Amino acid sequence: MASTTISPKDVSELRTRTGAGMMDCKRALEEAGGDMDKAVELLRKKGIAKAEKRAGRVASEGVVVSYLHHNGQVGSLVELNCETDFVARTEEFQQLARDIALHVASADPIGVNPEDIPAELLDRERRIAEEQVAQEGKPENIRAKIVDGKIRKFVAERTLTEQPFVKDDKTTVGQLVKEASSKLGEAISVRRFARYKIGEV
Repeated sequence: MASTTISPKDVSELRTRTGAGMMDCKRALEEAGGDMDKAVELLRKKGIAKAEKRAGRVASEGVVVSYLHHNGQVGSLVELNCETDFVARTEEFQQLARDIALHVASADPIGVNPEDIPAELLDRERRIAEEQVAQEGKPENIRAKIVDGKIRKFVAERTLTEQPFVKDDKTTVGQLVKEASSKLGEAISVRRFARYKIGEV
C-alpha cells in the first residue's frame, strides 16, 4: 500500500493542536496514516504534545524586541509570544512588544508573574515588614495581616504583569496584554525579559 501523503496544512493543524515541532507532527501523521486524532495521541504518548493547552492553542510564535534609553545607560530585551507568525508580524503586536520593553527599562520589574519573584527575596521582605510592624507597636493580633498586605503590595509593585503601565497608570501591563489578546484573537504572553543598567550586575 502506498504511503499516505501528508499535506503541510495537516502538519500545521496538528502543530497548532499540540504545540509539537513541525517534523514531529509530520512523523506522527505518517505513522497514524493521516488520522489527526491518532497523531495527537501518538505525540501525547511520546510526551511531545503539550496536554490540553487552552483547547490546543499554544503561544509558540512571537518576537524578541529591544529598547535602549536615549542616554544609553538603560536597556531591555523582551520576548513576547503569540500563536501564529501572522499575528507576530502585525504592527499592533510589534508595538505592544516595544511598549513592554520600554516599560521594563523604566519600571525595573523582578519577574513576569507573581510566582517568578524569588522565595528568598520574599522572605527578606517579610522579615523587614515584621520588624517595621513591631517597631510601630501594632497590636499582636493584627500584625500578620499587616505584614501579608505589605508583601502583596511589594509583589504587585515588582511584578511586570501587575505593574501600572508607564504610559497609562490606570492600566496594568497584564491588562494591556489581555486586551491585545482579545483584540487579535490569540493567546499572548510575555515569556521573559532582561534589563540592563550601567553599573548594575
